[in-house]
Amino acid sequence: MSAPDPFLEPGVLVRHPGQPDWGLGQVQSVAGAKITVNFEEAGKQVIDSKVVRLVFAGDDPREGRA
Repeated sequence: MSAPDPFLEPGVLVRHPGQPDWGLGQVQSVAGAKITVNFEEAGKQVIDSKVVRLVFAGDDPREGRA
């Protein structure tokens, strides 16, 4: 499996692609593959980045990378 996305860091705004009703989330912490996100409608959730690829809210900082 690949390493966690280096652009996922505390403060980044994301959405869960499989749970659109959770609303906007803010990354709270990253510990290896476990990402803790505080979502507007679902509260604090721990996401396994090996299973779910969170979607950046706004511009994706990965675009344009080789």
